[in-house]
Amino acid sequence: MVEAPLAASTTVTAAGPLAGLRVVEMAGIGPGPFCAMLFSDMGADVLRIERTGAPPAPFVDVVGRGRRTLALDIKQAEDVDLCLTLLSKADVLIEGFRPGVMERLGLGPEAALQRNPRLVYARMTGWGQEGPLAKRAGHDITYIALSGALAALGPPDRPPPPPLNLVGDYGGGALYLAFGVMAALHERQRSGLGQVVDAAVLDGAASMMGVFTGMLASGLPMSQGSNFLAGAAPFYRCYACADGRYVAVGPIEPQFYATLVERAGLDREVFLPQPGPPDWPKMSEKLEALFLTRTRDEWAELLEDVDACVAPVLELAEAAGHPHNQARSVFTEVDGVMQPSPAPRFSRTPGAIQEPLRPAGSPLTDAFRRWGLEPPTTP
Repeated sequence: MVEAPLAASTTVTAAGPLAGLRVVEMAGIGPGPFCAMLFSDMGADVLRIERTGAPPAPFVDVVGRGRRTLALDIKQAEDVDLCLTLLSKADVLIEGFRPGVMERLGLGPEAALQRNPRLVYARMTGWGQEGPLAKRAGHDITYIALSGALAALGPPDRPPPPPLNLVGDYGGGALYLAFGVMAALHERQRSGLGQVVDAAVLDGAASMMGVFTGMLASGLPMSQGSNFLAGAAPFYRCYACADGRYVAVGPIEPQFYATLVERAGLDREVFLPQPGPPDWPKMSEKLEALFLTRTRDEWAELLEDVDACVAPVLELAEAAGHPHNQARSVFTEVDGVMQPSPAPRFSRTPGAIQEPLRPAGSPLTDAFRRWGLEPPTTP
């Protein structure tokens, strides 16, 4: 075990509805760390296990906030035993290795649940624990490609654009993993037993396509350029403005679309009623010309006080300065790093960023003692 010198402050603020919950996180990338951040933000005591000698993150690791990191060589028997000791005290394990890796390390579900039958063993993969692709490499873009989600994105004359890693890793992966863990913890209250949660990005992304499978069954178009929620409709897409920036336009309901027409000073004879699919291309051209007559911020000022469902498309660096985001403290600054505040919000037990970002090897003595364990001897 590697432990860094004591930092100036090691105080952990146990806040949020999950205060008292103990989580072991096997360090990884993508949805696993993001899920662990969510638990930490809600008050859980998360201890991350990192591979000894692992390189630091190539950027500020906001997703790694709120927990301490224990550097171990989990190929060594004594460090495997330390992991199992931690799991004997934990409520939840989050791991994101390929199927079979944890078993080969001696840390699979059978070994862990034997030490702690109440443990919720949360497994995060791209393809799932079984199936022809289970052991194949992949990333967010490949998982959502197989779910049907990627094919519905973007204009019809270009390849589908990857939607960052929001749809797969974070939406279909981390959030479904967190939901699975909470469901297993709820069931544990009845049975007294933990269980394995098998969360796959593919499964979650497919689940999020539920409403669209219903549209497909009803004969509605789902391909690129034809789905009204993917930019095909003139009243649900983004438009370029005079300054080269963009506005997001989304008045799906007829009354909101009518408000847009009225406030923008458009010819009611031309733009009303709300156009159907045959008129979408022609109406999109007209609105493209309209939005080029003002800057993004001029459109925002004109339309923000009415129900026209229009908003400026903000760069991430701009978002924290928007008045609404400031009023709700959507973003917060910790040690000079602007980052999203914990979400969602609670009336009695609000979440909080438990402590600033800390490098691997930050002091662990207090963390072990909170778990009822004596800290290992530092070599």
